[in-house]
Amino acid sequence: MQNLEIVKDVFNVGYIDWEVRNFHGYSTHKGSSYNAYIVKSGNKTILIDTVKRPYFNYFLKNIKAVCDPKEINYFIMNHVEPDHSGSFPLIVPHLPNAEIIASVKGVEILEQHYHEELEGDVFKKIRAVGEGDNLDVGNGKKFSFIPIPMIHWPDSMVSFMSDENGKNVLFSNDAFGQHIATSKFWDDENILSEIFEQAAKYYANILLHLSKLIAKTLPVVGTLPIDVICPSHGVGWRSHIPDIVEAYTKWSSGEIDQHSVLIVYDTMWESTAKIAKALYQEIFSRGILVKRFRLTEMDYSDVITEAMKARAILVGSPTLNMGLYPTVAEYLSYQKGLKPMNKIGLAFGSYGWSKGAVKAIIEELKATKFDVMDETIEIKFVPRLEQLDFKDIVDKLIEKMEKGA
Repeated sequence: MQNLEIVKDVFNVGYIDWEVRNFHGYSTHKGSSYNAYIVKSGNKTILIDTVKRPYFNYFLKNIKAVCDPKEINYFIMNHVEPDHSGSFPLIVPHLPNAEIIASVKGVEILEQHYHEELEGDVFKKIRAVGEGDNLDVGNGKKFSFIPIPMIHWPDSMVSFMSDENGKNVLFSNDAFGQHIATSKFWDDENILSEIFEQAAKYYANILLHLSKLIAKTLPVVGTLPIDVICPSHGVGWRSHIPDIVEAYTKWSSGEIDQHSVLIVYDTMWESTAKIAKALYQEIFSRGILVKRFRLTEMDYSDVITEAMKARAILVGSPTLNMGLYPTVAEYLSYQKGLKPMNKIGLAFGSYGWSKGAVKAIIEELKATKFDVMDETIEIKFVPRLEQLDFKDIVDKLIEKMEKGA
């Protein structure tokens, strides 16, 4: 059995999921992990979170490699989403001596999820904790609980373990996580650029629409004397904590590269593609960072990661049935739900018998609170060479970006 101890007296008993490629619509090209932890403190043993239900047997095996489950005194549930609580009803019978701890909303949502599998008395006995509540487990270790409601469920909280004789650990649940599978747990044991790219993708697809709440919570977490961060997905942080906190601060404030452009489009008979490529070439020729993605060939969760970083987002679609091409409509709906901040928008497209796509793009971008340019590009059938001269419109786009700098 592999040594599961990651910090003195702290053990990762979770599961590394190398096979998963989709997480409720979010692509996980690099796999993921469901991290759960055991803390030993003198004669006290604490379990923190569980794993996704299909991997319960691995979870139980890891626990037994660290301790007898009957020795567990406290069982902390930071978050009830099934990737973390799926094994809750399966592990509870193995923990006859454990007091279960969750947030006030956590108690409520646990019952709503697992009432068919566990007796009601189980939920009545759960200790509900809130801001300022502590758990002294002896031997110099004490847990503090910080609710982070709607980041990203109403029950969410983080648990901070101060240790007079060792490392202070933030069990951050979904905060600071990444969907990535790796056999090495710590940030400094992995390729840092890859970890940060996955952290950005995680933020963009799960937390971006909660940025205002995160911006309020970060200063609270930032005041804690954290030595290591143990999230519920991906690698832990011990060498680059200031860097990941700074990244979260940047993402939650909407701070972006003022001179960066993303072109997102789809095409039916290549007319809209011609416009997209001509726009790309004109912007590229100005020395501006620009990326171009055709939605048929791209995963939306990868595109929104780039959208989070870009200052201007140019969206193109052919008109189909007087409206949007399906992939463009789907992406714009996904983007609207995640609410990227501080964006300039531009609509472009082609049409045949009737218009409709460009107008629909503008409506969607305005609904997402984009600063939409008055200028549009709308070309009938196949663009002529002279129609693909976008010097003037790119001049106006650059001027608009510079005003926000």
